[in-house]
Amino acid sequence: MGDTDGTYPRVSTIYGPVDSWRLGKSLGVDLLFVNSICSFRCIYCQLGKINLHTSRRRVFVPIRQVIADLHRSDWKSADVVTFSGSGEPTLAQNLGEAIRVARAITGKEVVVLTNAAHLHEVEVIDDLNAADKVFCKLDAADEKTFQRVNKPVEGITLSSVFEGIRDFKEQYKGYLAIQSMYQPYDEDQFREFVRMLTEISPHEVQLNTPTRAIPKEWFVDARGNYEETPYPAVEPRKIERSELESFGERLRAETGLEIAVHP
Repeated sequence: MGDTDGTYPRVSTIYGPVDSWRLGKSLGVDLLFVNSICSFRCIYCQLGKINLHTSRRRVFVPIRQVIADLHRSDWKSADVVTFSGSGEPTLAQNLGEAIRVARAITGKEVVVLTNAAHLHEVEVIDDLNAADKVFCKLDAADEKTFQRVNKPVEGITLSSVFEGIRDFKEQYKGYLAIQSMYQPYDEDQFREFVRMLTEISPHEVQLNTPTRAIPKEWFVDARGNYEETPYPAVEPRKIERSELESFGERLRAETGLEIAVHP
């Protein structure tokens, strides 16, 4: 499984650089790639099936492998180093160490993409404080939608995620963005989403929409910008760009925040 017992997976912990609409050329670091591992099972997840649905932190791959893989990677052509990969990166106990290693080797800005479910844990906060930017997921404005869309491990609620992001933003010295997978809101949901965003006061809100087919099984190349899946896949509901832009314009007017809409 590639744990601290000295056995390594054959696939690199490093992938890309891949094209990112917000980050340019992004070199991915995957501290979980022994499996698909997350505390969410989002209905739109590009990884496909999350095989290990957990909120327990541990070391999945040793830092010495990350170092070796970074040296072998094409890091010089990347604009940033991004921690995401095969699930939720904050579940890796060596995240903070890996962030510092990546910055030392590459000299690049470090970004962490997180579902924000674990921002109440002191160790997670310490790890994320080492990053230059943290992008937090916030997809819903009510508990029912949160449970339906994000399918979290038992005990994780929308309130706990929201409060974790809000409290983290208050002490974090880096750049914090909210990533939201757009879905139509009724008026009450919209007003609550505006309240949440206003209270968090992120540097930016990124509105996304699923663009790739959603694989029914996890495969390691899903952590990049894959074109084809080796498994059966489901086409996501298509959102017209005009609908996404209209929602973004309304959010911008109501919150005064920087709103970026997926091109």
